[in-house]
Amino acid sequence: MQKLEDFVNTLNGFLFHEYVVYALLATGVLFTFWSVFGQYRAMTHGVGVIRGKYDEKGDPGAINHFQALSAALSATVGLGNIGGVAVAVALGGPGAVFWMWIIGVVGMALKMTEVTQSMLYRNTDDPENPHGGPMFVVAKGLAEMSPALKPLGILIGGVFCITLLISAITGGNMFQAWNVAEVTHQYFPEVPKQGIGIVLAVLVGLVIIGGIKRIGAVAGRIVPFMCAMYLIAGILVLIMKIDVIPEMVVLIVKQGLGLESASASQAFLGGTFGFAMMWGIKRALFSSEAGQGSAPIAHAAAKTNEPVREGVVAGIEPFIDTVVVCTITALVILCSGAFDRGHESDLGGVGAPQMVNAERIWLDLNDDGTQGDDESLDVVVLTDVGEEIEVLVLGIDEGDADPIRTIAAADLDVGKASEFRGEELARIREANAGLDADATPFSLAPLESPGAPGRVVLVDKWAPDEPMLGGKNKASRDINGEWKPNNGVFILVEGDYSSDQDNNMARLFGSVRRDIEGEADGPLVVSWLAHTSETGQAPTFHDEGEIHVFGNYVGASLTAHAFDRVVPGLGMWLVVIAAWLFALSTMISWSYYGEQGVVFLAGTKPVLVYKLIYCLLIVVSTLGFIKTDAQLDMWTTLGLGCMLVANIPIMLIFGPKAMRAYHSYMGKLKRGEFHPHAPSSITDVVEGKDVE
Repeated sequence: MQKLEDFVNTLNGFLFHEYVVYALLATGVLFTFWSVFGQYRAMTHGVGVIRGKYDEKGDPGAINHFQALSAALSATVGLGNIGGVAVAVALGGPGAVFWMWIIGVVGMALKMTEVTQSMLYRNTDDPENPHGGPMFVVAKGLAEMSPALKPLGILIGGVFCITLLISAITGGNMFQAWNVAEVTHQYFPEVPKQGIGIVLAVLVGLVIIGGIKRIGAVAGRIVPFMCAMYLIAGILVLIMKIDVIPEMVVLIVKQGLGLESASASQAFLGGTFGFAMMWGIKRALFSSEAGQGSAPIAHAAAKTNEPVREGVVAGIEPFIDTVVVCTITALVILCSGAFDRGHESDLGGVGAPQMVNAERIWLDLNDDGTQGDDESLDVVVLTDVGEEIEVLVLGIDEGDADPIRTIAAADLDVGKASEFRGEELARIREANAGLDADATPFSLAPLESPGAPGRVVLVDKWAPDEPMLGGKNKASRDINGEWKPNNGVFILVEGDYSSDQDNNMARLFGSVRRDIEGEADGPLVVSWLAHTSETGQAPTFHDEGEIHVFGNYVGASLTAHAFDRVVPGLGMWLVVIAAWLFALSTMISWSYYGEQGVVFLAGTKPVLVYKLIYCLLIVVSTLGFIKTDAQLDMWTTLGLGCMLVANIPIMLIFGPKAMRAYHSYMGKLKRGEFHPHAPSSITDVVEGKDVE
């Protein structure tokens, strides 16, 4: 898993390079001015379109404007608004919220343009089941420019569909299921995460098998209810904290503009201006999906013969999603003090905690930097906790009958050396009895240039020894009770310098467990995840004297904790219920997006197989391989980055045609060439009866 994570993080560095972000912002600003601030039209004319004032029953499409907007919103108003915003604030600080606002406004122009393009080029061969999206835009658009460009258009469309599928299974699926499992398990630890994944998979499967009409019908009912429920609760909490809202808004603006640094404060590690900006933009883009090319797929199913009309409706999405819902979440986290919260307890036990060298590993590298493949000594050297150094050579001599000596170094996860403690460690020691460390080609001293080709690399991993965990302070107990097994915690350490935070602080994570397994009322201790030091220097405790322990609330769990800090118990029910509704609606819509990508690539035959795999991945994401918010962000960034890189060029190439259509439509609207009728009833609009 570590190798996979390193690869994905490296790939994300290219996909979500700062220049990609700048290109997206520039594209949004371009279409804002090109449309003469079309955001205004979205908030005025778009509302009338949603009410059904311009609908005609004979228009091609499968669902009405409101259902199309709901289907798109069900994908955007999801756990990105609960969990994604929490990640941005927890890591980037208050300044990240400012950049969410910027993306929210600019995103309205992006969404309006990309949906207009999709409507211009959508496939309505089957009026009851239209297909659209950037893949159809580039395929049909390039063929329209020149028949010779048709193969290129199909190729680019195929590439976009591949990125669409990556995003569907990561941000649209795994992110959602993981967050639901985390926040549910936080409050109901007796409920297994795998069971949550199975229930989610069944519920999603029951809806998506019915196609876009069932998705639109379900979304049209769930989205208004879940948004209203969440916003009402958020506003009530903010009313209770109304005295600190002005201070938080000023803080957001100051840190967002770089006028004030986001310095470390208790659980918050700090963040530079650029770090806050990138987190705000990433999370707002992930939440609103502006410029990502996903929403046009849902809007393409709308009943209309005016492409721009649906584009204007789509412009409302980023406002609802980012400017309204994300802001409520962010303000609750900030005003409650959850993002820079204090510690909840201390490390107890006998004597002062000590930072010990938990694992020391040497890896033999080839000249090209890959792991060595020496027939007898493809070596991993471990040390036991304590002063005595054990040199453990795991050979890969296939002729050796001893299974211990046939373990390849490549099969040993450097982060799991503890698996070789106890009985396994004793067997390895016995297998290597009499081995003289001086006779091996490996030095026990750190190298001056770790990682040099053809050298042995030293990796040190540090962790506290395992003292007892003290009880929570009264304020923390009043919020969510005492510690429970499997609760996530962290302490603050100082070690390697972080340019993103502009300090040398880091979190060292752990998990609460009973000191004696199976003893229901036994003392609690912490199993620590070892902290890697790139410089080889042991990290030190940040706190002097008692070592403070913080609760580790990741993603939606932090938002739930924020609500609980203001109204104890509210987060448990509000965020758990909202997480389930938001995640279900998002996974349902993103399944449809991925399905349209499959249809473009291979037709309708593989769709059922795709749906089964999609539901299976819901379960897989709850099996425990994602443990921290950094890992969570890694997977969602992968999908988002892939789609942005593919969709931005498509938007720019076909932007002129979309803008010509937009201004032509607005000219007709001003001249009164459209004849609106009385709006339909709310019930008819929600149920889609206004266009039947």
